Amino acid sequence: MSTNIPGTQRPELLALPQIKDRISFLYLERCIVSRQDNAITVLDSRGTVHVPAASLGVILLGPGTRVSHRAMELIGDTGASMVWVGEHGVRYYAHGRPLTRSSRLLIAQAELVSIPRKRIEVARKMYAKRFSGEDVSKMTMQQLRGREGARVRSAYRQISKKTGVPWNGREYNPDDFSGSDPVNMALSAAHACLYGIAHSVIVALGCSPGLGFIHTGHERSFVYDIADLYKAEVTIPIAFEVAAQKPDDIGSSTRRAVRDAVSDGHLMERTARDIHELLLGAKPDENILETNILNLWDEKSGYVKNAVSYGKELDEYDSNEEDFEEGYGLIIEEK
Repeated sequence: MSTNIPGTQRPELLALPQIKDRISFLYLERCIVSRQDNAITVLDSRGTVHVPAASLGVILLGPGTRVSHRAMELIGDTGASMVWVGEHGVRYYAHGRPLTRSSRLLIAQAELVSIPRKRIEVARKMYAKRFSGEDVSKMTMQQLRGREGARVRSAYRQISKKTGVPWNGREYNPDDFSGSDPVNMALSAAHACLYGIAHSVIVALGCSPGLGFIHTGHERSFVYDIADLYKAEVTIPIAFEVAAQKPDDIGSSTRRAVRDAVSDGHLMERTARDIHELLLGAKPDENILETNILNLWDEKSGYVKNAVSYGKELDEYDSNEEDFEEGYGLIIEEK
């Protein structure tokens, strides 16, 4: 039986849109997601819509969605992240595969987060992006947390006064979306979208969502680090503005507002750029999507070529234990 599957060929990685150039997210619920050629199809009671998968950063799948194997194949090949979420998009369950084939950013992230001196330097850079014009180069983490807390409280007070929406603090139940006041419902929906966007960019660039610099101990620590860079600027104002409008469906209205703000503000591109600057100290490298580069680690030179038959000289080498240990660094087990 043939294993060949008819249809469109898998796209070349470098022919796909980079994550910074993609549409932020698409939220779907109570529908069937399938595939036709190089587009996914979304079927519900109103009909069928074709969506170019390669143009999406992340697809949020809400309750009542069913996805075909062929659709998942296309979504995986084009590098879009698939995030399964709960009602109103406020619960996170899973995500998709990376767009990049390079581990360059991941290696840099692991190194920076593992050395306390370098870790606090990255954390300071993150806070510096939020504290415009302030020098945070000498601040401790405790001082930075206190400064951030004051900044966020001020942001809440200002936007509350501007929109006329009362603010009594962040109160919500993840298991009961409608159990809080309108502004907290809008904040939950807005932050869920922002987390999905941050997660999709992080995964697409090949970084680890779990290796955070400010947040720690959670599988999405780095997601929260990155999302926090934009909350006071994007999601908090949107939540208050939506709550002031008193729409019938706060979740849907909030998601549309976030989608528009992300597009207008080029947030996908900005997030990719910020991650590069934080981890590599430089602007995005256009070659970060380099494919099929696999090396072997070496403690002296950093790496050597893969797929090379090393140690052929051992066939003709005097096989006494002393020579092996000195000449080739082999570990000889004690008998």
